[in-house]
Parts: sequence; structure tokens; C-alpha cells
Amino acid sequence: MPERFDMPSADVLRAREKLVLDHFHGEVAQRWDDVLATFPHPHYELIATMTVHDGDANVRRYYRDTRAAFPDQHHEIIALRHSADAVIVEFWLMGTHQGPLGGIPPTGQRFRVRMNAFFVFDANETLVCERVYFDSLTMLKQLLRGLSLKDPRNWPKLVRALRGLAAMTREPDPRLL
Repeated sequence: MPERFDMPSADVLRAREKLVLDHFHGEVAQRWDDVLATFPHPHYELIATMTVHDGDANVRRYYRDTRAAFPDQHHEIIALRHSADAVIVEFWLMGTHQGPLGGIPPTGQRFRVRMNAFFVFDANETLVCERVYFDSLTMLKQLLRGLSLKDPRNWPKLVRALRGLAAMTREPDPRLL
């Protein structure tokens, strides 16, 4: 049994990195079957919102909803690192808010948010989870930045956005507690 501080071989690290890069490229190209093929049981944990998307149908719904909100969503990798059981990717996520994000109506604003994703592997070198960390307030601030509070014409959209945000606030997934 490997020790906690034992690093896998360079060949294993290369294979993990290739799988993660294939996963990233498939997401940008919106080739969902290819992305889902990178792990036998799709599982995303979004720490900023304390939500879990688990299983094929749930993850496909997550893809559909996020690409409806941000059809041009893409990323720019900053750094890629390896640990004993994960590939850690630091990246910029970017896109334009062109559809509803939960209950938040589209604002037409672009966002660029720095994120980290941990691609976690089990003892059999199977990808078991993509765990994503980001600052949701930074993203929300960018999505709403075009709405001037001084202009009463923006107030209805701002109220809808705040109601939408409140509707998205739910109990944290117990698997993350």
C-alpha cells in the first residue's frame, strides 16, 4: 500500500495529466460524451456554492445549465501541478452571461474568474472527482457590473438578479460538510 507521501511514477503522472487535459479540452468543445468518458462515475464538487453534481444525468444537466448561461465558456490554464493523488489545475474561467444562471437573468456581461480544480484519482488511477474552488462573489460582481444603481431602468433587472441569487442559495450538500 503506498504511503501518503509517495509520488506515483512519471508515467502515471503523464497519464493523469493527459486525461485531465483531454477533460478540459472536451469541456471547451462541449463534447460531453468525451468529457464523461474521462471518469467512470462523473462527480463534480463546486465548493463555492457547496453543491455536488453526481452521476451521468446530473452532470449532463450541470453542463446544459452552465452552457445555457455561458455558451462561450472557456478557460486559460495558468499552472498544472501534481500531488500524490491528484492533478491540480489553476486556471482562468471566462465567458459571457447570455442565458439564465439559476434564477439570475442574463446580463450580457463577460466574466473572468481565477479558479482551482482538483482532479482526484483513486488507488486504481481512476478519476473519481473534479473538485472546483472559486470566488463566487467575484464572478457575481463582474456579471452585475453593467447595472448602474443610479439608473432606475436597471432596478427591475437588479431585483430579479438578487431574487435569483437568493433562490440559488440552498443548504450545502451534506457530502461537503
